[in-house]
Amino acid sequence: MSVLTVACEQTEVLLFDPISSKHIKTLMEAHEDCVNNIRFLDNRLFATCSDDTTIALWDLRKLNSKVCSLHGHASWVKNIEYDTNTRLLVTSGFDGNVITWDTNRFTEDGCPHKKFFHTRYLMRMRLTPDCSKMLISTSSGYLLILHDLDLTQSLEVGSYRMLRARRTPLTSDGGTSASRSAGTPRQGNDSSKIHPHREGLSPRNSLEVLTPEIPGERDRGNCITSLQLHPKGWATLIRCSSNMDDQEWTCVYEFQDGAPSRPPVSPRCSLRLTHYIEEANVGRGYIKELCFSPDGRLICSPYAYGVRLLAFDEHCGELADCLPVETSCLREIRSIYSHGDVVLTTKFSPTHCQLASGCLSGRVALYQPKF
Repeated sequence: MSVLTVACEQTEVLLFDPISSKHIKTLMEAHEDCVNNIRFLDNRLFATCSDDTTIALWDLRKLNSKVCSLHGHASWVKNIEYDTNTRLLVTSGFDGNVITWDTNRFTEDGCPHKKFFHTRYLMRMRLTPDCSKMLISTSSGYLLILHDLDLTQSLEVGSYRMLRARRTPLTSDGGTSASRSAGTPRQGNDSSKIHPHREGLSPRNSLEVLTPEIPGERDRGNCITSLQLHPKGWATLIRCSSNMDDQEWTCVYEFQDGAPSRPPVSPRCSLRLTHYIEEANVGRGYIKELCFSPDGRLICSPYAYGVRLLAFDEHCGELADCLPVETSCLREIRSIYSHGDVVLTTKFSPTHCQLASGCLSGRVALYQPKF
């Protein structure tokens, strides 16, 4: 059975049949505060997280009550990921913590958990499709990448020092430059790598700290509010806004192969900005969640009272087939305006030719192409 689940601000979770658009069920008081994210673990079990600081597990076959509630965060829980290799549930919240939960051993009272990572200003956390990397975005404009990910090992890093560490700007060939004139635009990202090779620590989970290049924001800070990964693991997609909230951008960064296993003399960034587009910046202050299509050829982005379908070229080609030599604009394929309020979230169906969007007033819209 295919189910569309909707997280609501008013403590509820809604379930729809995506084919008929019929409402199936409402989970009243699923949480005690806003529901922020929903993640399916398999074809029946799913998890929800909330501003009430908890995570709840649900079974589609028995929706009258939760399977269990998980307690461990000290602030709003905003993100849920799932490692299919280890069956570890991974959550992040505004307390700065990334926590892993062993769903192999859950009971009615919860399941074993431990703090995997902590950093200040945490906004979003994502795992790559093969679970080999973890990406974390922050409200201070940093993007953190954990390479060769091992979720069974906690990574202890002094987050305040790390996010204040001075980095050297990269030149266009990935090398470092000692100085740069004030009027020269950046050709890459600022980067530093912290590798936990101290005695007793795993050689895995090497940490890279980036300040991604943002068009139009070369001299000002920015906040990375939304973070998504290409379904084939080729790139990361972010939505960011300026610190003054007067500009908003969607950017695509290609993963560059060969992240070094130890700090090189001239470090090379793992990400390269390939495509971007400026957004309407309607509904300032609200987070807008964008997404890739299942094949990775399209991006759906909230745009004022509707959505925009964006592509890497006019033919909706694969990213790998149309990587530009220089950074280029995303192509707008179509805009759809069907809401009476600011659109905050979008999602492609993983199995059907279908797209959903949700707006601030609570309306959900479903789109299907006409052939």
